[in-house]
Amino acid sequence: MANAALADPVKTIGTQKVKVKIETIASGLDHPWAVEVLPDGAYLVTERPGRMRVIRDGKTSAPIAGVPDVYARGQGGLLDVALDPKFAGNRTIYFTASIAAGGGSGTAVFRAVLSPDERRLTDVKRIFVMNKMSRGSIQYGSRIAIAKDGSLFVSLGDRGEQDRAQDFQDDAGSIIHIGADGSIPADNPFKDGAKALPEIWSKGHRNPEGITFDAADGKLYTAEHGARGGDEINTPEAGKNYGWPVISYGRNYTGTKIGVGTAKKGMEQPLFYWDPSIAPGAIAVYRGKMFPEWKGDFLVAALKFELLSRLDRNSSGKVTERERIFDGEFGRLRDVVVAPDGALLLTTDEDDGALLRVSRAAE
Repeated sequence: MANAALADPVKTIGTQKVKVKIETIASGLDHPWAVEVLPDGAYLVTERPGRMRVIRDGKTSAPIAGVPDVYARGQGGLLDVALDPKFAGNRTIYFTASIAAGGGSGTAVFRAVLSPDERRLTDVKRIFVMNKMSRGSIQYGSRIAIAKDGSLFVSLGDRGEQDRAQDFQDDAGSIIHIGADGSIPADNPFKDGAKALPEIWSKGHRNPEGITFDAADGKLYTAEHGARGGDEINTPEAGKNYGWPVISYGRNYTGTKIGVGTAKKGMEQPLFYWDPSIAPGAIAVYRGKMFPEWKGDFLVAALKFELLSRLDRNSSGKVTERERIFDGEFGRLRDVVVAPDGALLLTTDEDDGALLRVSRAAE
């Protein structure tokens, strides 16, 4: 389906509230996972097999040197990338990847400096790696959300071993909170390590491939893969348990029941769930100027259903899915980012993947 985007580099599509223009900024990317906008408007993109590139003025660079080896199998590889809030001065970036170690693989977080000529990464440091490796190549997470103080919230999947999400001595199935150097922040709920690993912020997550802050109120949100049904939007708070696999609104792929049902004392309810599953990728909260009609809405990229889900919140906080945009038009949508000008950036998770820009169409 990605080839549909490439055959026509500019498309216009109507949505419920506004007509949008979709431009193919770059094509021929190998499973692009994440995009960030550099200060001059160019794009920094990761490709899952382990490459990072800059796209500027319609031209895609050669792979940036210095990216560490990644475990590029199944759902693993080079994953998210995020710019340090002071990138314009320090050129620091953070990225996540699955790496091989101890006879298995797991999710790691790296910090590096992008050279002024954008040709290589320097000062590459691994600042976190999950504490237990495992075999298999699924459900690594993993997105980064940077807090106002520069600390990192990183989502980690349960690696397909669901009981790990309830083991507080295991990083799998959690949101972790670390400093920019990998240190443990003072406000972490388990910082003394007595009841849980000190980096853990929240537990009971299955495979959160989306994480973001709402710029308006600073609240953290995740988008998470369920099993057969039960994809969720959650609001991870310090020390709380989001239930997987004890509670879920989905079922096992065999059709059997998961855990004890949909609720249990001491476990949090999702803000919203999808059934059937849409296989959510990234999540963004729209606070841009280009689409005032979407102010405060959640935008969630979907892989399986090949769409962008738009959800709004009423005054009491209830979330409702309002529309499904681009249904099947461009293939599997992996990342969604609100650019500084208010346009949306999307990546398509395909062998011949693309970077798309969604802007307001002329009336």
